[in-house]
Amino acid sequence: MVAGLVALILATLFAGAALYISLVEHPVRMDLEDAPQLAQWQPSYKRALPIQAGLAVLGGAAGLVAWYQLRDWQWGAASLLLLANWPFTMLVIMPTNKRLMALAPQEAGAVSRAMLRRWGELHGIRSGLGSAASLLFAWGVLAIR
Repeated sequence: MVAGLVALILATLFAGAALYISLVEHPVRMDLEDAPQLAQWQPSYKRALPIQAGLAVLGGAAGLVAWYQLRDWQWGAASLLLLANWPFTMLVIMPTNKRLMALAPQEAGAVSRAMLRRWGELHGIRSGLGSAASLLFAWGVLAIR
């Protein structure tokens, strides 16, 4: 039961951080001019990376422990959704991240703006994965007898 509660807390923290970025931070960033937009994204990304990565891995691992202990499908499914953020980020989002990090703010323009717009769309998928995992973990907690 403890592992399940830990998984729920970590997944909810992940989802909350991802939703904040998707619904608050990134839309405001997109209202900036090109150079400040990129200059704001770069340090924000560096700070968010270890937090979100750690929450996804630890929450997914705790969920797998809960699945092993309880054998209810919600725990396994939620863990896979939360852990799916890693390959999705590495394979789909990381190429854009690397290109954005390689640019100097004075090089920002239409291309960096388009990449940041696409980055926001892709990050929305991470928000969805984390939210779905949180809901399944909550269901698992409520289903424990």
